[in-house]
Amino acid sequence: MNTTFCAQARHFYLDEMNDHITYRTLAGGVRDPHLAQLLQRVADTELHHANFWAGLLRQHDQLVPKVQPKRLRLWVLQLLLRLVGPVWLVSALELGETGAAHTYYRVWNEGVLNDEERNSLRDIIIDELEHESSFREEQNASALGNVRDFVLGMNDGLVEILGTVTGLSAAYAGNLLLVAVSGLVVGVAGALSMGIGAFISVRSQRQINESTRARMEILFAVSPQRAVEEYRERLQGSGLPEDISVEVAERLGTQQDVLTKLLFQDSPENEWRSAFFTGGAYLFGVAFPVLPYFLADSSQQAVLGSIGFAGLALALVGAMIALVSGISLRGKIMEMVVSGFSAAGLAYLFGYIMQALFGVGV
Repeated sequence: MNTTFCAQARHFYLDEMNDHITYRTLAGGVRDPHLAQLLQRVADTELHHANFWAGLLRQHDQLVPKVQPKRLRLWVLQLLLRLVGPVWLVSALELGETGAAHTYYRVWNEGVLNDEERNSLRDIIIDELEHESSFREEQNASALGNVRDFVLGMNDGLVEILGTVTGLSAAYAGNLLLVAVSGLVVGVAGALSMGIGAFISVRSQRQINESTRARMEILFAVSPQRAVEEYRERLQGSGLPEDISVEVAERLGTQQDVLTKLLFQDSPENEWRSAFFTGGAYLFGVAFPVLPYFLADSSQQAVLGSIGFAGLALALVGAMIALVSGISLRGKIMEMVVSGFSAAGLAYLFGYIMQALFGVGV
């Protein structure tokens, strides 16, 4: 095990131990017995993962680092648990489990581990993916949208309208009310577009699923063997070897309900809830860059206020994502803020060019 991988193994050990402490702490603060049991089970699994990395370090005569709990992360998660409820929190924790699985998969493919170690890491990857799936099931059962969807919707509204009002303020520097109303109109139109798009997408998927289910019921009734053959073709199309595809299809051939579920996935989403949730998240993001234009006395104050409000919101969202998912706090904040400010800067430059070329706003 080379020096670089030793450093990686120490990092993985600390991450797993901190996740163990996090889930164990949250399990003690959740009233729902089922969710508490899930969190405790995940905590125990994360401890098992940490022991794998610790054993790997000891095997190569490396010191196992001392764990320093991430107290700020624990405090933020406990605060979120009280403010937004356990289901929203579990949905946010799904982000971290996805990242861990991807990171371990890269290590699994690098060839630095022997066969026994790779088999153990494979089991850990499966555990991480199962955690993600368990968290998603809890979220779906709650009939609430995904925190990630809310963050993305809010970020879209915030960045797009920040660029819009900043660009307009360059072209119409002397008319703050025009900029404010224009930004608000564009924001509302964007929220409606996002909401309607989500409504159509979810409803269309549900209608396709219902049509597929009806088709499969007819196919099973008139030709069960053809239904099994269709499932075998889909398995082969996904990359499964032919002999395995044939065996799996034949074993499931008599189980109509199971086979139908495997052929397509029912969506747990409701189109009305999805539309309201997506549009509302977008509109919430719009408020940050638009509000200063209704309150400021000059274009300069409005631009600075809009950028300041938007930057603060982006930084807070980035910090929440980083703290919940266990990724770099500074890196995530910089990513969110730089992307938003870049859009604003380019939009301002474009608005200035339009003002110079066509004399608008004069």
